[in-house]
Amino acid sequence: MRWIYVSPHFDDAVLSCGSLIWEQTKKGIPVEIWTVCAGDAPPGPLSLLAMVCHQQWGIEAAEDVVTARRIENQEAAALVGAETVNFSIPDCIYRRSPTGELLYPEDVFVPIHTFETNLDADIAAALTSELQPDDKVVSPLAIGGHLDHVLTRLAAEHLDCPIWYYADIPYIINNPEMLASATKGLKETLYPISEKGLGGWQSGIAAYATQIQMLFETGEKMQEAIRVYWEGQHGVLLWSGS
Repeated sequence: MRWIYVSPHFDDAVLSCGSLIWEQTKKGIPVEIWTVCAGDAPPGPLSLLAMVCHQQWGIEAAEDVVTARRIENQEAAALVGAETVNFSIPDCIYRRSPTGELLYPEDVFVPIHTFETNLDADIAAALTSELQPDDKVVSPLAIGGHLDHVLTRLAAEHLDCPIWYYADIPYIINNPEMLASATKGLKETLYPISEKGLGGWQSGIAAYATQIQMLFETGEKMQEAIRVYWEGQHGVLLWSGS
């Protein structure tokens, strides 16, 4: 039985579940990280939002950003022992209408654009094409409301199999009050994490060098934030419908 962690972007699964993935792979459990928004950016001028992101990431061109983030994800996955699968949808900051208009030029915490009404079903079809009957699928709860996280959860809920959910980091750290509504009607299960698992988690997150400033300001603050979060329960919570 494979554990499939569905990740909206290159970093989300390791950010949120890197310690659990590390513990599972150390026990010989096969784990794969499936990144939904891993596609190349379509051609065209960048939005101001995308340019600000690129400045924080320290990379100018969109194609170089995607290449760098794929490499980071590969390194992070190796550190926690997982395999990777990348899908072809671009990050929302790059997505465009059929006429080339940027769909999300100003914000990512917005409703899904009307041009993407059926995108969750398309994502679900792509996921289904890679799934095996005994796979255990783990989806983000979409805490924080990032539209790519919302799309990923909607897509997972289209799948014809039970779904488990993880709390999105750093959103759950910054907005813990959002957990109750995101998990309404779900049952939680705690998976214990060792001190070594914590270290594997922190090392995995550190591999996403382009993202540390945006998410945590510094590597030291990341290490502390993840340790404090782990100390709250010495484990990772997953939620399911039963």
